Amino acid sequence: MGTYVEESFSGEEEHVFRSQYPPVPIPDKVTLPEFVLQNAELYADKVAFVDAVTGKGVTYSEVVRGVQRFSKALRSLGLRKGHVVIVVLPNVVEYGIVALGIMAAGGVFSGANPTSHVSEIKKQAESADAKLIVTNTTTFEKVKGLELPIIVVGDEVVEGGMNWKKLLAAADRAGDDFAKEAIQQNDLCAMPFSSGTTGMSKGVMLTHRNLVANLCSTLFSVTREMEGQVTTLGLIPFFHIYGIVGICCATLRTKGKVVVMGRFDLKMFLNALITHEITFAAIVPPIILSLVKNPIVDEFDLTKLKLQAIMTAAAPLAPELLNAFERKFPGVAVQEAYGLTEHSCITLTDAEKGLGSPHKNSVGFVLPNLEVKFVDPDTGRSLPRNTPGELCVRSQCVMQGYYKQVDETAQTIDRNGWLHTGDVGFIDDEDSVFIIDRIKELIKYKGFQVAPAELEAILLSHSSVEDAAVVPLPDEEAGEIPAASVVLSSGAKESEEDIMNYVANNVAHYKKVRVVHFEETIPKSPSGKIMRRLIKEKMVEKIKTSSLTKSKNV
Repeated sequence: MGTYVEESFSGEEEHVFRSQYPPVPIPDKVTLPEFVLQNAELYADKVAFVDAVTGKGVTYSEVVRGVQRFSKALRSLGLRKGHVVIVVLPNVVEYGIVALGIMAAGGVFSGANPTSHVSEIKKQAESADAKLIVTNTTTFEKVKGLELPIIVVGDEVVEGGMNWKKLLAAADRAGDDFAKEAIQQNDLCAMPFSSGTTGMSKGVMLTHRNLVANLCSTLFSVTREMEGQVTTLGLIPFFHIYGIVGICCATLRTKGKVVVMGRFDLKMFLNALITHEITFAAIVPPIILSLVKNPIVDEFDLTKLKLQAIMTAAAPLAPELLNAFERKFPGVAVQEAYGLTEHSCITLTDAEKGLGSPHKNSVGFVLPNLEVKFVDPDTGRSLPRNTPGELCVRSQCVMQGYYKQVDETAQTIDRNGWLHTGDVGFIDDEDSVFIIDRIKELIKYKGFQVAPAELEAILLSHSSVEDAAVVPLPDEEAGEIPAASVVLSSGAKESEEDIMNYVANNVAHYKKVRVVHFEETIPKSPSGKIMRRLIKEKMVEKIKTSSLTKSKNV
């Protein structure tokens, strides 16, 4: 049983829950690159990253050398401690070298989605006060107008960009690294962008200490004997905190191999699982749905799979889908986890010693070194076991705050260091944690965060839109889809499709509004807050009625 603590604060009892496992030590005075590449010389010739399709590989010795060369090259370009570098790349074998090289130089890595709209990348670069961009030839056109120096990864030389290979060669020829600055564990090393519990995308400030602490907690059960044994699928985007920390850094720390996939294609995916003998795959529910329902799967000899476990963390997994997967892949453990960008990645997991969850629908247990509590959102009081409340977490993994967003930070981290997640859940008598609802208004489309406020701002910029509200609608494949309730101004002639196209032209593909309903008014509370639950219920009812009418007319 985990520790159940009652501590008195301001005369009130606090119900705080700690891990059932003992605390694990967190090393001092090591940076994240040093921590994950520790003992890499023992695995010098072992492949660290391999492209799932081309077979192009990078060994541990090449990763270590690449990180050293790139960090030196960045400093020669004038990058200094605390400077932010935006990385706009798909999953490529060089990604880990790029991210760790930035951190080793004292810079701050900030991954951006390469499928983002130009305006979104521009907004991220400006919000982060970025000094440099790293991209490839495919995405170069999107970033060339941002008036920042650009490094282009790949063999091709692009006019207006610095070639990656030439830059590394120049670093080799350069003399002593005079610009090298001492890096402390409490220095920032990453600034992923997250919508937080509400609203627009913000830079999440994470230190070397934050990420080292998170890896110590998540990898607590990995023994020395298990090192070098795991082959991990690298499909989750590396610009995402789970991709760079939970996949790249965790695998480098345990000296495994990452099989890199730049995009999802079911045949390619199955081929990679078999050919590269992948043992662990972090995937999102839509992929699990494909594995269960798509007939393509039956074309493959599943007896050749070496897959031991899958993990789903970016979106909730429907119980029926979990059962169907377990029937089709009986030898594969299904692990669920819960993580936050603001908490440096994984926060709760059932992935202990490779076992699946004994409790269906639980996101797991409290990891070592972490404290959690569940509070009443109205009173702020902590709640006992089996009582749903807002999940709060406190540990050395909690972010330093949102970059230049003092008020947003204060709303998320309270004065006692508790990170308020915006998610509702509870802990049971056996220390399993369940997430049952979200206070926050974010929409999770195929694991990607979509902020209603951002889409509403775009809708309201349309000359014919008087008012708008965006809500999530349940969807079997995507988990949730963004749907808009729109009030048109009088005399407007636009169709629902016109409105959807307008949004689509201004956002990344996963942020598109998939359903539009025209309404007379948007219901709001006396304080002016959009009543999203009412809108969602009305939309669901409207869709049901429409479906029934259609089936009667068939």
